[in-house]
Amino acid sequence: MTPAAGPPATMNARLAAVSAERMTTTVAALAADDFAGRRVGTPGAAAARAWLADHLTALGAKVETDDFPVRAVPDIHAAPTVTWGVGAVSTDLTFGREVSIHPASADTIEVRRGPLGVAGSDDPTGRWLVVPAGMSLFDAYRDTRGAAGLLLSRAVDADGWQYTALAGPDPGPLPVLTLDSRTHPVVLDAAGEGWMSANSPLRRVDATGTNIYATFDRPAPGAVELLLTAHYDGVGDHPGLRQPGASDNASGVAVVLEAARVLSAMLPDDLGLSVALLDAEEIGALGSAHHSSRLRAGGGNPLVLNVDGAGRLDQAAAVEAGGPAHRLLALLDQAGRHTGLALTAGPVASDNRRYGAAGLAAVGIGAGMAGYHSPADTPDRVDPHTLMAIARLVVATVSLAALAPATLPSFIGDERSKV
Repeated sequence: MTPAAGPPATMNARLAAVSAERMTTTVAALAADDFAGRRVGTPGAAAARAWLADHLTALGAKVETDDFPVRAVPDIHAAPTVTWGVGAVSTDLTFGREVSIHPASADTIEVRRGPLGVAGSDDPTGRWLVVPAGMSLFDAYRDTRGAAGLLLSRAVDADGWQYTALAGPDPGPLPVLTLDSRTHPVVLDAAGEGWMSANSPLRRVDATGTNIYATFDRPAPGAVELLLTAHYDGVGDHPGLRQPGASDNASGVAVVLEAARVLSAMLPDDLGLSVALLDAEEIGALGSAHHSSRLRAGGGNPLVLNVDGAGRLDQAAAVEAGGPAHRLLALLDQAGRHTGLALTAGPVASDNRRYGAAGLAAVGIGAGMAGYHSPADTPDRVDPHTLMAIARLVVATVSLAALAPATLPSFIGDERSKV
């Protein structure tokens, strides 16, 4: 469905101005070595923030930054040294692939050697306890007195990398390592005969997160205000492991920057446009929690479009709504029909949820996240056509916001839209 008068020529002009090449360049820049994975509180994140603020200023926006505290960020401060074996035969395990450190691990720098045992079955004293598949970490902790550490099974992605997580449980009393799903059963079979030698250098650091806000125009009273958001932080590099964070979420930032560039040059008079590039999403969406609270305290009530990943479309872009988002969903639905992008209701577990929980109309858009949180999340895997499709969707949604009636139906996730 479209507005009665049809989309104006100015909207089509905006859509024609969207550049996939510019967005691809942005993704490559944010995923480069200089920004070191952009983990909250690191020099790489600070460098990325300065780069982004300069770009927004060059677009004519009023730019400000906003700090907030972030507690206990997991930091693997050295690659773990992990070897296991039976008798004199030993095997070194590769960090990031065959072995990694669980977020609940204690920070243990010294290498501990001990025999292999089975959690819940063997005497734990001095042993590295292999946790059987299906046993939770909570259950494994029931009898670990004097144990050297715990060994859990963990799946790897299609490229053989273990997933890096920053948000997670508080540290426990023992080193906890994760073994890939092929190594784990072999080590489990060796319990009672084999041995393990390993450490877990994982500390927690308090940090300062910093959001970037850019205002292009403040709307007149009663006018529609759009807020475009994306998180610029990543999980960060590990010692010896580059984790570029291209799809998650340099791609989303690239879309927001490009949409802001196009819209700010041809912004309707009765629309307000602002951008929030958010920090600390990977540690629990803390940047959006901080910003949404600030907006509510100041009486702000924008329509929020959050882009979390524009790496590769799989038939349709996922859309998740929160708060009083009926109108925003209708606009998005209409924009998708105009640009030819299929939309489907699906989980987008990102900053949009914080805005929605604060009572703001918020929609999250996600498209393809293969290999994210690992060294496989590289710029060459980000599809230019996906960047183009998502950016055009955002531009069309904002363009329609001042034109469309306040009560338009939306068929996102409705089987009738497929008939």
